[in-house]
Amino acid sequence: MLNKKVADLLNDQINKEFYSAYLYLDMNNYFEARGLNGFANWYKIQAMEERDHAMLFYQYLQNNDCKVTLGAIAQPDKKFKCDMDVLKAGLEHEEYVTSLINNIYAEAYKAKDFRTMQFLDWFIKEQGEEETNARDMITKMELFGSDPKSLYMLNQELAGRVYSAPSLVLD
Repeated sequence: MLNKKVADLLNDQINKEFYSAYLYLDMNNYFEARGLNGFANWYKIQAMEERDHAMLFYQYLQNNDCKVTLGAIAQPDKKFKCDMDVLKAGLEHEEYVTSLINNIYAEAYKAKDFRTMQFLDWFIKEQGEEETNARDMITKMELFGSDPKSLYMLNQELAGRVYSAPSLVLD
């Protein structure tokens, strides 16, 4: 049986991951409206990944005989004035999610819940990748975003991203 505080944090993370999916769908909407379908594609795939992350937490709790309680998912409230606002909000959000995962890990460590720590290892690695990707997008936009031809090329690069379901195996 999982430690109650750890289980509660894992359960809350389900909601946070679904919120992340909503946020990324909102970012997708922003870029669709701007005609930047590559950027929109990138954020739509981000939303799919976040949805799957929520389901991994959901399944982990169920596999450990813990009741899952689904809460309301907040509406994204970010207002974007320019493309860079979206990219910076994406990085800020990934850093926030990293802090949430780290907090769960710290509680699991305190409870000597090594199984949950092992489960969270994948998410810790994933968050490192997410932050790197977000920073890279900001860097590329700073370098190329003001030039229409370069922005077009960057948009085409992001349009090539394809969805790949997470390969984390749950027991």
